[in-house]
Amino acid sequence: MTGGNESCTAGPTSMSYLTCLTYILEEWTGVEDIGDYLSYAVYILWLLFPLVLVFVLPGVIVILFYVSILWLHIYKRKNEIKEAYSHDVWIGAREMLATIWDGHGRIWHGYELHGVENIPQGPGLVVFYHGATPVDYIYFSARLHIMKKRRCSVVADHFVFRLPGFRILLEVFGVIHGPKEACVRTLEKGHLLAIAPGGVREALFSDEMYTILWSDRKGFAQVAIDAKVPIIPMFTQNVREGFRTLGGIKILRSLYERIRLPVVPLYGGFPVKLRTFIGEPIPYDPNMTAEELAAKTKAAVQALIEKHQKIPGNIFRALMERFQTRKKED
Repeated sequence: MTGGNESCTAGPTSMSYLTCLTYILEEWTGVEDIGDYLSYAVYILWLLFPLVLVFVLPGVIVILFYVSILWLHIYKRKNEIKEAYSHDVWIGAREMLATIWDGHGRIWHGYELHGVENIPQGPGLVVFYHGATPVDYIYFSARLHIMKKRRCSVVADHFVFRLPGFRILLEVFGVIHGPKEACVRTLEKGHLLAIAPGGVREALFSDEMYTILWSDRKGFAQVAIDAKVPIIPMFTQNVREGFRTLGGIKILRSLYERIRLPVVPLYGGFPVKLRTFIGEPIPYDPNMTAEELAAKTKAAVQALIEKHQKIPGNIFRALMERFQTRKKED
């Protein structure tokens, strides 16, 4: 190596650093014209950089999840003594994480929450359209906690409970899998509960047309009827432009239907404008059947989509909305 460096500086003119490095690599590898190969490799990396970027950015959200989990473990260790004397030792942790996630939403997406006055003082079932990721719900929950000091539990798919290290995060923030009886109990205790009837299927296989994929699901409506609570429709503008999936590939759809796991790749993480809109509550009506209530809720969410979302969704337009003033009324 020393000999290589000396040969680089020998002579009346010294080689440039890159030329010298190329010369050394040729000596080490025995490959001639290695500079041409390096130039080609750099060109390929430059060409594929946008593609790599859109698949790497979603990892930022995953990292933030695990940072949250790490913080909860540290918090728990420092408050083990207090836990025996406190009815809820996690209050401070929730405050901190709400601040972190709300800050991420403000900075990366210019996140806004509209219609918070439509959330009742008592219990209620928040029903929302499921984007490719639930990041908009996380921002909503964090902002609600900061603004109203209210906690909103949420129903999640079973696979979420199998994610390594997530147990403590799910427990602290009241994430439940169900069944219906558990949802009713949560509401009867006076809490808010959120659910996306479309679930993972809607997350993975809806697209920029914002098609609601609820099939004939009406269990959420029966929960609201049994708990005698209103349903609050919710939708986040541009949620499909922040993250998208490759759900249009038929083989991935078939694979999901077979194993019921989210095997469809995500891409995105774009800093598009996100605005969550909360619609007027659908009050409890003892004379309404679950089928009727489910249809009415779906129509309410569809109305929010039609009012606040330009269809088809466009990533560039959603990015530009960061610099525009919203014209549509809430």
